[in-house]
Amino acid sequence: MSSSSRTTSAIAFLGALFFLFGFTTWINGPLISYLKIICELRSGAEPFYVTSAFYIAYFVTALPMSRVLMITGMKRGMMYGLWTMALGALLFVPAAQMRSYPLFLAGLFIIGTGLSLLQTASNPYITVVGPIESAAARISIMGICNKMAGVIAPIALGAVLLGDADALQSELALLQGEAHDVRLNEVATRVIFPYSIMTAVLFGLGMLVRFAPLPELDPEVESNTDTGDGRSVFSFPNLVLGVVALFLYVGVEVIAGDTIPSYGEAQGMPLSEAKHLTSWTLVSMVIGYIVGILAIPRFISQSRALLVSALLGIGLSVAALMLDGRASVACIALLGLANALMWPAIWPLAIDGLGRHTKTASALLIMAIAGGAVLPPVYGALAAIAGVGPRAAYWLLVPCYLFIGWYGLYGWRQRNWAGAGR
Repeated sequence: MSSSSRTTSAIAFLGALFFLFGFTTWINGPLISYLKIICELRSGAEPFYVTSAFYIAYFVTALPMSRVLMITGMKRGMMYGLWTMALGALLFVPAAQMRSYPLFLAGLFIIGTGLSLLQTASNPYITVVGPIESAAARISIMGICNKMAGVIAPIALGAVLLGDADALQSELALLQGEAHDVRLNEVATRVIFPYSIMTAVLFGLGMLVRFAPLPELDPEVESNTDTGDGRSVFSFPNLVLGVVALFLYVGVEVIAGDTIPSYGEAQGMPLSEAKHLTSWTLVSMVIGYIVGILAIPRFISQSRALLVSALLGIGLSVAALMLDGRASVACIALLGLANALMWPAIWPLAIDGLGRHTKTASALLIMAIAGGAVLPPVYGALAAIAGVGPRAAYWLLVPCYLFIGWYGLYGWRQRNWAGAGR
């Protein structure tokens, strides 16, 4: 097989993996609404512990997972990552039987750990498998695979878990005591079938990954620049600032995708409609990724695309704050368009020129996914304050987009802490 054929096959296989990443990641939106009902969670930050448990796994496990990959290699590492995710999905069965919120959170943390291993391998791979100048376009292709799964997942899981959402809420409001608990136990069993199927699929994919057309690739060798000067990985400002930018980006992306169902309810939409809003955010992201594939680097550079995206994010956030009702909700959904090109742009800008530090840098960037664990509960806590509320809590987005815009304009150019630009 020729080199270009191997590259195409690798990209196709990675696209399938990114579809899987998206499916397991973006079911958290309807899952929050579902667990809020069956586990009788309080409003505020508590329901968003779902995102915290899932995304904090990246911060805790990314560096250990990079060590695992050094031992296992990429293929076996991906296999173990899929099997770890299968174990986390399987934990949903006893969690549902006991209606145990901590056990659900443990399952989400284990799924996040498996994804950490998979993404620590796959993101640097797709970055260096071709020219660094077109890395954002390749990552955009992966993003379409990821977000198309994210469009499907909330609709599919929402239909299974909350197909009768409005009637269920009305019914539960009339029940008390043992009858109320019995009904909640019945509703809790709905999650067992989809997560059992997910367990089987993840385990089967782990078995198949060993035969995938994915050659071993050492990003440290393939990186365009080799730094043999003994510098620490933390001596590269473009990386350190990129980690901060990625932390904030993931935070605002998860806020836009996972808080919008509850925000839609707060703006007067019925749960039967609001449960699908995450999918609309992800449709916006798919459109943004398509724009990225067509425009980068042909018409716009990766850094300029990042700056434009941040400015769009600021504009939509302010519009959501100024408007009311469905118009405000629509602005939050359209944040997917602003967020789409941020991951594809930040990643290559942050690791450009790191040479032998690429693998460690990639693990640090994966750790930054913890932004999805930190910022959504902050939003939830702000939304629960009487003087703030769900809409004004979105002011949290504005400073995040400002920093991301600054990184796209200036921060990524820094190659030493003395401030010398490129």
